[in-house]
Amino acid sequence: MKNEFIEHHLNMNRRKFLSRLSLGIGSVALGSLLIPDLFGKSSINEAPFIPGMPHFAPKAKRIIYLFQNGAPSQLESFDYKPKLREMMGQELPPSIRMGQRLTGMTAGQSSFPLVGSHYDFKQYGEARAWVSDLFPHTAQIVDDICIVRSMFTEAINHDPALTFFQTGAQQGNRASFGSWMSYGLGSENKNLPAFCVLLSRGKGNGQGVYSKLWSNGFLDSIHQGVQFSSGDNPVLYLNNPEGIDMANRRQMLDQLASLNDQSYKDFGDPEISTKIQQYEMAYRMQTAVPELTDLSKESDDIIKLYGPECLVPGTFAANCLLARKLSESGVRFVQLYHQGWDQHGNLPNEMAGQAKDVDRASAALITDLKQRGLLDETLVIWGGEFGRTNYCQGKMTADNYGRDHHPRCFSIWMAGGGVKPGIVYGETDEFGYNIVKDPVHVHDFHATVLHLMGLDHEKLTFKHQGRRYRLTDVAGKVIPGLMA
Repeated sequence: MKNEFIEHHLNMNRRKFLSRLSLGIGSVALGSLLIPDLFGKSSINEAPFIPGMPHFAPKAKRIIYLFQNGAPSQLESFDYKPKLREMMGQELPPSIRMGQRLTGMTAGQSSFPLVGSHYDFKQYGEARAWVSDLFPHTAQIVDDICIVRSMFTEAINHDPALTFFQTGAQQGNRASFGSWMSYGLGSENKNLPAFCVLLSRGKGNGQGVYSKLWSNGFLDSIHQGVQFSSGDNPVLYLNNPEGIDMANRRQMLDQLASLNDQSYKDFGDPEISTKIQQYEMAYRMQTAVPELTDLSKESDDIIKLYGPECLVPGTFAANCLLARKLSESGVRFVQLYHQGWDQHGNLPNEMAGQAKDVDRASAALITDLKQRGLLDETLVIWGGEFGRTNYCQGKMTADNYGRDHHPRCFSIWMAGGGVKPGIVYGETDEFGYNIVKDPVHVHDFHATVLHLMGLDHEKLTFKHQGRRYRLTDVAGKVIPGLMA
């Protein structure tokens, strides 16, 4: 990788440097020994990372990440705790909390009454997995999914927790998960981006999403996520202006590429080359995107499977169907954000609406991929940024309560792409407060997903400002128990 400061300072790019070095000493081999210190390798024996090439045979080719923004409660979804109903209204035992920090929203409460789920749970599938009545469609596919009940994170508030899941760090200006995938594996379709982003809004309280979550960070900007909107123009500024046809645009791009190419030869700035690639991608997308985003041609069986909302642009159901089409067309990483899961109060009513928004379409996506023969090579992930407390936030009544943020344990599920199906991984205590078996940290989750995609999380690195960065920072371990 290039050291932009040195290249600009010397007005010399890597190609010129190698050329002059080989002419001066007559040995490209010796030049290769000198390059590591200047261009970012730690030793002459370190194998360089080659973007677009997996480290080993992958189990999955692409990812669809159904991110439930705002943190759905695990206690009303996939982690059944009858003990909380038995002790309804009683205080959270100090021996369970162990002095763990709380958010500013409940730290001032004088009482922490336990509250059980308003909704019943039943067991499903060969694994007899407990699933809430709020998710009847997901309950029917439990033999195809792996429920992880032992996720935990370090962040206790939305922004850092959400950023942590998406970038591997709690602060901004880092490369996002999808950008790392684009950098590591490239695109399967030259006419579409490797990383696409879809947004939807549910019926509950929404936590905002922001472009830093799909930013390329320090990676080349060609790896930034491309956001699709629900309007007439799914990708903004993609269409030709009035009075410009494809031939005019092709001529303009050729001239622009010629000017940019000359600038790149003069200055060696990699962003110049990236801009050329982005212009060309936009040109190719003009043909590919309209056809992909037209859902009217889907069969009646598919519409029935996802539900009528799949024909309403911008809904979660429509985005799930579009995600399948994008993934089927070779998009490496499709990220969905569904907002509205922040139930600090009125949880029984609000979470019911949220679950209704996503349950049918989430299960339909798994079924759709499976019947097309795509599930084995497509990894689907469903979950939020942290969990919810076992005690009530604010006033508790017989049929109403709220739950605060809880990073100590929460649930997600995964399917396809080399994940072991039909299992429940990890356990929490009978109070649903602490993990008692098989914890999975966010870095472990990232390391495992990268492994399924054929990437070693310790080798997928990028040098920036003198340091080698990776999605898992300096931690993370692959979890074999999650893989088939």
